[in-house]
Amino acid sequence: MNTRFFQAACLVLTILLICPTLTFAQELEPVQLLEPQTDGGRPLMQVLKDRSSSREFSNEKLPMQVLSNMLWAAFGVNRPESGKRTAPSANNRQEMDIYIATADGLYLYDAKAHILMPVLAEDIRAKTGTQSYVQEAPVNLIYVSDFSKMGNAEESHKYVTSSANTGFISQNVYLYCASEGLATVVRGLIDKPALEKAMKLRPDQKVILAQTVGYPKK
Repeated sequence: MNTRFFQAACLVLTILLICPTLTFAQELEPVQLLEPQTDGGRPLMQVLKDRSSSREFSNEKLPMQVLSNMLWAAFGVNRPESGKRTAPSANNRQEMDIYIATADGLYLYDAKAHILMPVLAEDIRAKTGTQSYVQEAPVNLIYVSDFSKMGNAEESHKYVTSSANTGFISQNVYLYCASEGLATVVRGLIDKPALEKAMKLRPDQKVILAQTVGYPKK
């Protein structure tokens, strides 16, 4: 009887310890983004003139429409008939993924469905860089390359190609932010092994760069 009671008590204690985490994970649901607004905006030459890096951010959340537009501008599907994107991809391998770290958790941008898929119900913004502002800004984009989509090329070549493709995507974000009055900066100072572990990436998934986005700090 005492043994059964002890076992039952251990089971209850275990459930109490893990249930909050499980409940929190269950609360992180897919987020259907809004239809991107592809008309309007400022003239390209003015946006290029105003493009800049900023390292001071407000903690104000981005509206859903702004986030939706920005992700589409970054690497969304602009030719539905072929699935091709707003940024070039070498040999159209489309090995780049955009992860979005927010206060609510970590999401993966599914460009074809234009939806945010939940990855982690945990705020890992502080792990996306060594700078203090990364945990204050509402959004940190993490650019991850899936080397498994790049064939038998040398790993060094995969890094070069993925870095170039990340440059195209991050510049799209810069231009969108300049058009909309947002602050942004692309970053390379990242503890990549620690971040890849926190994101639960596979060995053939590599963090290339990150980019912080938010409203300018007033």
